[in-house]
Parts: sequence; C-alpha cells; structure tokens
Amino acid sequence: MSSVATALQIPTGTWNLDPAHTEVTFVARHAMVTKVRGVFRDVEGTITVADDLAESSATAQMQTASVDTGSADRDAHLRAGDFFDSEVYPTMSFASTGVSDVSEEGFVLTGDLTIKDVTRPVQLNVEFGGVAQDPYGNLRAGFSARTQIEREDWGLNFNAKLETGGVLVSKKITIEIEVSAIKA
Repeated sequence: MSSVATALQIPTGTWNLDPAHTEVTFVARHAMVTKVRGVFRDVEGTITVADDLAESSATAQMQTASVDTGSADRDAHLRAGDFFDSEVYPTMSFASTGVSDVSEEGFVLTGDLTIKDVTRPVQLNVEFGGVAQDPYGNLRAGFSARTQIEREDWGLNFNAKLETGGVLVSKKITIEIEVSAIKA
C-alpha cells in the first residue's frame, strides 16, 4: 500500500456500495427562498482501491425513477420529461477518471457524470470516514462526497419565472453522497 493509502488507512481491493446504507442526495433552491432535498433510493456501485490511491476507481448507477423528495406530485414531475424522463433514461451514472489532492482527510475524485445520455466531467470532494468491521463480519469503509453542478448542462432545463423575480428551480444543484461500502 502506498504511503498515501496507508495514511488514509483504506485497505486495497474491491468494495461494493451497500445500498441500504448509501445515499445519493441533491439540494435545489425552490422559488429562490427555500431548499428542497431529494434522494435516489436505488443506488449501486463499486470502488476499487489500488496500492497507489491515484490509480483507484469508482462507479455508481442511480435509477432515476427512485427519486424521492417526500412529495408524490414533485417526484412524478421529476420522473417526467421536464427533468429525468425516467422511462427513456432510467439510469444516471458516475465513472471516475482520476484521484488527486490526496491528504490525510480525503481527496478529490474526478469523473464523468451521465444524466439523460449527456456525459460531463465533475469533481467530488471526498472525505474518508474510516474502516470498521460490522457485527456480521463485514469490513466497511465510509466516504462522504460533495459537488455542485449546473443542471442545465445535462438537459434538465425546466423552469418558470417568478413574478417577484428569479426562477422556480435553481440552476445550481448540490449533490451530497454518503457511502458505506463492504469489502468484497
């Protein structure tokens, strides 16, 4: 294991995301006065930690129909053509392309985010939460990641102008990810 991976104490090998303990969430401004949060309930993925952390990789897939904001009407709108168009584009995905800026607390994970067949680069600021063995004998690793995107870059263009100025849905979306991964 390299000194960087050793400093982070991430065991090398393959790790599978635990969907029951992993969340991919997003935050958007609504009517420019409040934040609305949502989560994708159906997430899967794999992390491969290499001896040299810079050669590590991660992939994830989210089912767009699993979006949940706590409002059935809003969720139906997000699944429709104005946003994710879940019938045509059932999956959004992430595939890493590099690791950089490694410190004892975390690193930057660059990769390609694909939504509605549009692929664009993103950078995730990742914090490493540590490793622990659960009561069932599984070795788990925890990661927290965050980024901000311009949703229109992926064809998520729906909006409505407000009489008071501004728009109904912010263009900037914050994505927050909490990962619990089990060593394969």
